[in-house]
Amino acid sequence: MKTNQTRKPGLLRIFLSYFRPHWKLFLVDITCAVLVAAIDLAYPLISRKAMYDMLPNRMFTVFFVVMGLVVLAYLLRAGLQYIIGYWGHTFGIRVEADIRRDLYNHIQTMGFDFFDRNRTGQLMSRLTSDLFELVELAHHGPEDLLTSAATILGSLVVMFTIEWRLALVVAIILPIFLAVVMRQRRAMRDASRSVKQKVAVINTDIESGLSGIRTAKAFANEEMESEKFDAANNQYKTAKRSFHKAMGRFNATMEFFLCILSVAVITVGGWLIMLDELNYIDLITFSLYVSTFVNPIRKLSNFSELFASGFAGLQRFVDVMEMEPTIQDAPDAAELEQVQGKIEVDHVTFAYGDDPDVLNDVSLTVEPGETVAVVGPSGGGKTTLCQLIPRFYDVCAGSISVDGHDVRTVTQQSLRRSIGIVQQDVFLFADSILENIRYGRPDATDAEVEEAARKAEIYDDIQQMPEGFHTYVGERGALLSGGQKQRIAIARIFLKNPPVLILDEATSALDSVTEAKIQKAFDALSEGRTTLIIAHRLSTIRSAGRILVIAGGRIAEEGSHAALLARNGMYAALYETQTRLARTEETA
Repeated sequence: MKTNQTRKPGLLRIFLSYFRPHWKLFLVDITCAVLVAAIDLAYPLISRKAMYDMLPNRMFTVFFVVMGLVVLAYLLRAGLQYIIGYWGHTFGIRVEADIRRDLYNHIQTMGFDFFDRNRTGQLMSRLTSDLFELVELAHHGPEDLLTSAATILGSLVVMFTIEWRLALVVAIILPIFLAVVMRQRRAMRDASRSVKQKVAVINTDIESGLSGIRTAKAFANEEMESEKFDAANNQYKTAKRSFHKAMGRFNATMEFFLCILSVAVITVGGWLIMLDELNYIDLITFSLYVSTFVNPIRKLSNFSELFASGFAGLQRFVDVMEMEPTIQDAPDAAELEQVQGKIEVDHVTFAYGDDPDVLNDVSLTVEPGETVAVVGPSGGGKTTLCQLIPRFYDVCAGSISVDGHDVRTVTQQSLRRSIGIVQQDVFLFADSILENIRYGRPDATDAEVEEAARKAEIYDDIQQMPEGFHTYVGERGALLSGGQKQRIAIARIFLKNPPVLILDEATSALDSVTEAKIQKAFDALSEGRTTLIIAHRLSTIRSAGRILVIAGGRIAEEGSHAALLARNGMYAALYETQTRLARTEETA
């Protein structure tokens, strides 16, 4: 489903649109359900026929043949119920999977600002627990609604043919019952929506606690984390209280009406017998049909609960699908091809939301193949500047161009294919080393992956591991050292081989010896490519032809290493401080 499809009026239309690809399974499910309802409707009539004709007229052979056919009908009913249970749920799961696919794909289109605002646990909740009830709703919803309506209406038609006054009593009670059910259903729907919002917050707290378990252990704060978990767990225990109250009121009301229905039939039926206007056989038949009502009414009860829970999840699905990505390709966006690597930053100003400006009127030109280092104090805007080039965020004012093309006029994919980024905070997928490196170019051969590992100075480390390149790295690379994780991330870029490189503290987790080896590889990789190096350690920017000092959102100084030292400004002070610290470490 496309994002704009969710703007069609009504959740029901959106929901039913997912039935279309699986209509054959849906048809099988509904057909079987209708046949089950037909068998249920037939039994009281057959019983009435047996009591009226077969038994009084001593048609015993016919009676037992008919009862045998009833047994066969119920065997058929059991087979139909199996089909409903298996293929019906298969249909529901496929619908849920399609909805989850569209939701995940839409989330992937969202910009960095979306993930800045939404925590992982909340998004997980929308992708999993919010959609869980949709399996049951997709399967049981239409089936229960159709068969319940058919059974109730069919029973009423038969009842009116037997004794219209007794049938009228049932027909009067049922609309009252259904009106109360609809009112209770609305209360359950509102309560269910509130529950899903609370559970999403709880899931976020739990996800945060599990993600930070190593930090908790490092600070010996397990007891504090247990208290946080207990608080979240207690919230979970009480989160469904309002929903259960609404469901309890609904079930109590339903049971009351079911009992009243039987009492009303027996009372009015008894009165008609007293008037000698009804016989016991017809009263028994009516009682059997009242019993037949019980199952569809209970199905309606389940449907109301499923509808409340499922549509609350569907509403949250639609809420996300209606969110427009802040970063979108222009309608006439072109593919960025044959990239030479010229980058122009023209009077750029940027701020995160309503926060103060991070960059203010910054202008910069990087020629193809040039290596530019960006240094300065933390929070000065170095990383932000480099995140604007691949268009992770859009500038608030000014423009950024690659090879003369404003990044807002080319497709995001073609732009980002041309840029390789190694960030300070390395993320590895819970997979093998081979697949984590291959992520740089998914169609790369094993030999190309190994060559990239050699260039990143990680090949020997991998060979010493028990399973080599097939070694599992753990959650976020937890089974590897910081330096190993960073070198695997660097190997990805060697494999990707892009025309533009952005190295954001790419060697920050490496020791001096390994850093020196990597620096040689970076020098070779940077040859003929546009390279931006964000660095705190000035030893990593020896190959830079030009150095920018960014502070307070502006370019404070610019020039070569020698020129900046001669200027005796911010860069010279930073260099002097690091040189003094290095000497102190050598003599220590």
